[in-house]
Amino acid sequence: MPLKIAPSILSADFTRLGEQVRAAEQAGADWIHVDVMDGHFVPNLTVGPAVTAAIRSVTRLPIDVHLMVENPDEHLQAFVDAGADSLTVHVEALPHLHRTVHRIHQLGVRAGVALNPATPVETLTEIAGDLDLVLVMTVDPGFGGQDFIPRSGEKVARMAELLGRRGQAGVELEVDGGIRSETVAEVVAAGATVAVAGSAIFGDGGDIGHNIARLRAAASPVERNRR
Repeated sequence: MPLKIAPSILSADFTRLGEQVRAAEQAGADWIHVDVMDGHFVPNLTVGPAVTAAIRSVTRLPIDVHLMVENPDEHLQAFVDAGADSLTVHVEALPHLHRTVHRIHQLGVRAGVALNPATPVETLTEIAGDLDLVLVMTVDPGFGGQDFIPRSGEKVARMAELLGRRGQAGVELEVDGGIRSETVAEVVAAGATVAVAGSAIFGDGGDIGHNIARLRAAASPVERNRR
């Protein structure tokens, strides 16, 4: 499947958030990625349902909410009400992951599970058949602008192999962390179908359209080879 690009608003200029989200949509972004952090599960505090609802009011793109929080079950309904199209929770935060994934589906949106860099892909063996997307973190979550962890492409490849082995090759394989024109080809070659990028798209006041096009250009030769 063609690579989807999901700009992360974590790196956007919040004084111009609506304008930048619209610019990303016009430039051909596929999803808008919302990083929700609670200051406990990760060492940062970001946005909540109100900002998600504000984004919903300015774009028709799917809103991809990544819940880096303790007790995500307490927040699922609020983000669905705010307009989320998918909710991704962390395997590390949930002792009863199966229950949470099915609750997300009951709420009528896509269910995803994220893995921190040190979490083995095998933790999703039993739940893979219930997922719409898997998010492989290629930095330790909590802050934007970090460098891609070496050998993360190998982990993405192992995740793609596990999904294929479980008959779930159609599940979106999302990668988040240090995604730039220098690293996107590696994760696409490994099997990623969605690339989350924040600073590479919104950082330094750059041209959002140019930055998205640059990511696509870097990934394009690898995409052609895997078709």
